[in-house]
Amino acid sequence: MPFTISDLRQCPEFFDIVAERIWQAWWRADGHPLDYISGRLRENMNATPIPFALVAHDGKSFLGTASVIASDLPERPQLTPWVAAVWVEPQARRRGAGAALVDRAAQACFALGIDRAYLCARRERADFYRRLGWTRIERGVGPFQLDVFIRDAESEADQFSRSPP
Repeated sequence: MPFTISDLRQCPEFFDIVAERIWQAWWRADGHPLDYISGRLRENMNATPIPFALVAHDGKSFLGTASVIASDLPERPQLTPWVAAVWVEPQARRRGAGAALVDRAAQACFALGIDRAYLCARRERADFYRRLGWTRIERGVGPFQLDVFIRDAESEADQFSRSPP
């Protein structure tokens, strides 16, 4: 499936759909209004290194999103930054968009000089992230019993240095 991954700041036409998907997936059921998520997502539009949001798209067709934020798990405020709010449209799932978004988000962290990125996910998503090179460091954290994962820049560099030419 051909697609492009762009920074949301360069493709603001996707802002509303990204906000709506994040709201539907993680915030609506808790009674938070869409405006709350839109306000939080607006922070991704500033010219700061973090937070930022990425968008997978095929031309003007939205396929998915992932963000990098300072903190995603209240129980672990000392850990930063986090790859968060990973969402892929149902028709784009199992076609590489999610893996590409997560990888691009982690690589963007490493390009900023950050040595480790974090990610939390529900147990049923754990295998997906492990296949992408994330290492689970904790299980069952917080009220949603999330697993916490890490990905290190050093392991990325080691992987490339051992690769055959």
